[in-house]
Amino acid sequence: MTLAKAPVRNPAIPKRAMVLAAGLGTRMRPLTNSLPKPLIRVHDKPLIDWALDHLADAGVEEVVVNLHHLPDLLRRHLADRIHPRILFSDETGERLETGGGVARALPLLGEEPFYVVNSDVLWLNGTQSALKLLAQAWDSEAMDALLLLHPLAAAHGYDGFGDFQLNAIGRPERRVDPHLAPFVFAGVQILHPRLFEAIPQGPFSLNVLYDRALSEERLTGVVHDGEWYHVGTPQSLANTEAILGQHSSMSDQ
Repeated sequence: MTLAKAPVRNPAIPKRAMVLAAGLGTRMRPLTNSLPKPLIRVHDKPLIDWALDHLADAGVEEVVVNLHHLPDLLRRHLADRIHPRILFSDETGERLETGGGVARALPLLGEEPFYVVNSDVLWLNGTQSALKLLAQAWDSEAMDALLLLHPLAAAHGYDGFGDFQLNAIGRPERRVDPHLAPFVFAGVQILHPRLFEAIPQGPFSLNVLYDRALSEERLTGVVHDGEWYHVGTPQSLANTEAILGQHSSMSDQ
């Protein structure tokens, strides 16, 4: 796992993506008793639309959205979406977790690298588009997975101990207990379909595949320099609303 190489001109933007939207949103209750978490509004925009707008702006043409909790509400909300075009992967019979969900959607995602975005994260681009930053760093010959990382100290709404650290030669490594790690996985990534060869059956976490790719030095990370928010609880929702509201007030002055 290595840091991104220098940006190149005219990166090949993946044309397909997946937004992970099948979570139960238990930590967001009672809001998610009657609403899927991706439809919770942040600054008057549903969480899933923050992700889809970023993907559309980057040039993504088709997005697969997986469904489990209150699927009809998501279907209705996305029915009229044109850019990007929405396809659905039905997990109403069995929630497959992140890895199993992407694996089921592979026939819709095609044979080329694709973006995967968590629906409970929200980001503001820094010096450039985070999605284009990933595309610039992607190398199909050397990588099976490329993760967007964000500094732990600036990770709004995140209450963990970090996910990755960088070693002496700049390679990210998993956090080792009981230490903190300076970077959080931001829930935005590029994956190659070959990452899913010889996968477990049924539900499984993408972390299983990350660890395998790490051991083979086929997983890489780039660091996001914009703002990043994890919207996983009512309190983090309120805090995110407050900060974005401050941004709006400042821009109106």
